[in-house]
Order: sequence, then C-alpha cells, then structure tokens
Amino acid sequence: MTFPTDLKYTTDHEWIRLEGGNTAFVGITDFAQRELDELVYVEVESVGETLAQGEIFGTVEAVKTTSELFMPVSGKILAFNPALDEKQGDDPTIVNRDPYGEGWIVKIELTNTSEVDALLDAAAYEASVS
Repeated sequence: MTFPTDLKYTTDHEWIRLEGGNTAFVGITDFAQRELDELVYVEVESVGETLAQGEIFGTVEAVKTTSELFMPVSGKILAFNPALDEKQGDDPTIVNRDPYGEGWIVKIELTNTSEVDALLDAAAYEASVS
C-alpha cells in the first residue's frame, strides 16, 4: 500500500490533494479501494453543491458492498471525474488501478482552508490502518 506524503487523509479513508489556492482533488485511499475490492460504480450527484466537512458527497459500489463518501473539508463540488461517470468514461476500476492519480473522484473549491490542518498526514494515516 502507498501513502503519498503530499496528501492529507481522513479517518473515513478519503484523501485530499491541494492544487494551489483553494482548489483540491478528493478520492479514496489505496487502503479503502483494497478493502472494497473491485469497484463497479461511483456515484456523485452533488456537483455544484457546497457541503460541510463530513457530509456525504457520493457513494462507491463494489461487488458486495456500497460505501458512502465523506467530504474531508467544507467546500463546493466543482467536478466529478469524467472517467468514472457512467455517462462519459464509465470506468470505476481506475480508482483500483490509480487511487491517488487518475482515480480522483471530485474536484472541490475549499470554503474553509483551515480544516485541512486537522486532517491526518501520511504517517498518521498509515499508522491508523496498520
């Protein structure tokens, strides 16, 4: 399993990567995708909405289970990864193959950047799942 040091993590197994200013990408961790096994569907119907930290922004479905996705920080959902969207790319297995790169789930605009400071760094997240 990998734990990139340029990301911040939640105890719910989401990651966030800041892209400058108040824009960021969010996805699920390598640990989460391994636990879920092969993803068959990713649903995000919250594009355009502003959500608080901890609110549900979507779901991921694997063969035997469905898991909710939680906002790591407060923000507005700017985009859903088109490669995952069933109306466009429809390939949720990208999350399994590349959870920290092409497998990002949403792009967000942070509304409270200070919330990032309370998230786990790579070492703390790795310790929490080991």
